[in-house]
Amino acid sequence: MVISLGIEPIAVADTKGYRDWAVAPELPAGCLDLGSRGEPNLELLLELKPDLITGAYGFGLDEAPFKRIAPLHMVPFYDGTQAPYRQAEAETLKLGERLGREAEARHLIAQTAATIEDARARLTGQAAALAVVSMFDDRHVRVYGGGSLLQDVLDRMGIVNAWTGPTDSWGFATMGVEELVAIGEAQVVSLEPIPLHVKIRIEQSSLWANLPCVKAGKVTAIPPVWPFGGLAAAARFAGFLAALA
Repeated sequence: MVISLGIEPIAVADTKGYRDWAVAPELPAGCLDLGSRGEPNLELLLELKPDLITGAYGFGLDEAPFKRIAPLHMVPFYDGTQAPYRQAEAETLKLGERLGREAEARHLIAQTAATIEDARARLTGQAAALAVVSMFDDRHVRVYGGGSLLQDVLDRMGIVNAWTGPTDSWGFATMGVEELVAIGEAQVVSLEPIPLHVKIRIEQSSLWANLPCVKAGKVTAIPPVWPFGGLAAAARFAGFLAALA
């Protein structure tokens, strides 16, 4: 979100994870790695003397040590107060105000909406039902549905989610691969990255090979999109969906 508003952070926790799982907007080359998201390097952070620390707290990370280093701006995504896309818009405005980038925040909101609308137009007459999944092993998938940012984008593009089952508070369900039989021959969109050893085992899995969607050749992988991200992730996802047409 910070990068989307035109500011380069001096440091970020888990830069490798960001580059693998979020990808865009691209991290600046000189951005320092603070270590893991769960245990960032507070000593390095103290040495950097930041003007502001932004973070998603409330998931096991204690705010107190960070508040002693610099002013803290919390980004409470997925707190259940509203749909993820609308919350992303609201939090973008709040962050823009905090950073003195109100105009950039409003522009980002408008630009994202326009990108999704353009993607919707490119799908005219071709928006068949699909399911969006992440694969972490050869026997389980994470499928995204109601309450997820990805579902909000599907809705705005007029695409039916083939998965209508229950989801958790983060908008996904983890289930056995065999349960994908419920979507029949609907398109499956799989988010990269898929670990190489998982790809190999999936290719050798008779369970996977016998799913109707796989038999019908309806499985497509797309580049990484952070499913729990903000407006940049929403726009990125919409663009990849439009490219499937």
